Amino acid sequence: MKSLHLNMYKKINYIAAVLVLFTGITAQAQVNSQSTYSEYGLGNIKPLALPQLRAMGGIASGVFKPSGYNNINMQNPASYSGISMATVDIGMSGSFTTLKQGSLSEKSFNGALSHIALAFPIVNGKSGISFGLLPYSQVGYEYTKQSSVGGTNYTSIYSGEGGLSKAYLGFGQQIGSHFRVGGNVEYLFGNLVKSSSIEMDLVGAKYTRIQDKNSVGGVAFSYGAQYEIPLGTKKRITLGYSGSSSSTVNSTRTYLASQYLKNSTGDEDAFIDTLTSIKGKETKLKLPLTHSFGFTIQRDNKWMFGADYRMGGWKKLAIDGENQGLQDSWGVSAGGQYTPDVTSIGSYFKRIDYRLGFMYDKTYIQRSGQDIKQQAITLGFGLPLAPSRYSFYKLNFTTEIGQRGTLSNGLVKENYINFHVGFTLNDTWFIKNKLY
Repeated sequence: MKSLHLNMYKKINYIAAVLVLFTGITAQAQVNSQSTYSEYGLGNIKPLALPQLRAMGGIASGVFKPSGYNNINMQNPASYSGISMATVDIGMSGSFTTLKQGSLSEKSFNGALSHIALAFPIVNGKSGISFGLLPYSQVGYEYTKQSSVGGTNYTSIYSGEGGLSKAYLGFGQQIGSHFRVGGNVEYLFGNLVKSSSIEMDLVGAKYTRIQDKNSVGGVAFSYGAQYEIPLGTKKRITLGYSGSSSSTVNSTRTYLASQYLKNSTGDEDAFIDTLTSIKGKETKLKLPLTHSFGFTIQRDNKWMFGADYRMGGWKKLAIDGENQGLQDSWGVSAGGQYTPDVTSIGSYFKRIDYRLGFMYDKTYIQRSGQDIKQQAITLGFGLPLAPSRYSFYKLNFTTEIGQRGTLSNGLVKENYINFHVGFTLNDTWFIKNKLY
């Protein structure tokens, strides 16, 4: 008995340590993307899906339980009711990005821890809870524009960094034999920092910089429902809906306009004066109402295919009462997974989950009369690791190959390859061993 309790405490302490580490890293992280389109709105919005779902194009609304193995689907909290074992998922991601505009090209790489999520079944076996932390949006860009007025050359420098993270706590409940509902309480937090500078090609000139920072922190809500249609003992169709409320969260705005000098080598030399300063102004950030509809059809422990349609009312996004000039968004995803033989002993490759998908989005950005669109092909693998008596492990790899934007009308086209790695643990915590 002491050994059982000691083992349990070690697992709890391990997860607590990872949570503290991950929270600290997330809170301190600033520039973790390189995208000119992250300048608008809240930045580039990240899919609220773990690697195993992102490999299938990001389908989630109708995903309940792809196999006997437990996965956490926080995008539709109704799925928590299917959690049958203590489940932990921790991951990291990286991105290779190539920016193109006309004949210009620039490459970059960014990587970071991406998520931690935990889920547990409730005693009655028809409900579950989940909580975790993952990114919501990312801001990271820097570019310049050249202009000339009255024979004087000007360089305008624009940059931004930061992003928002989401911590959530959710509950899912099965009602009857085929219907499930669930909800998440979410805390959205982070910093959105945007700067612009104007520099003149004049000896001894004073340069001007404007920095606008919004520190966001507030509560939001998301919810979901699923209905299952049995097609026999091993086949089923799952219909799903998920969405998020149009919540208003708090934001503290700091606005600073200042002047500075540069030395003979072109480096910033000295701060001169503050022109305008607004510190700690309490404002509000109005989030959009979003909806997602989806379905999956599957044969348990063999194959699954599904699709999602999503839309967001971003046209109404406002920060400090100021509309951000965005468009309503919509998108589709389709994908699935196939496992040749989950029980195979002679062939490891037959126990691997093979995943493939596609996603397409009309984002909330419109520039120079062009809707900014994003599309990607996704693929991945779920690699089972050697289980212990009461524990099961899986390593999930996902690759997204896609593009955002267009070269038309002098705009920027972004080609990217995203990598996601997630480690998933299923374990029978809090269950006593029986002696016979």
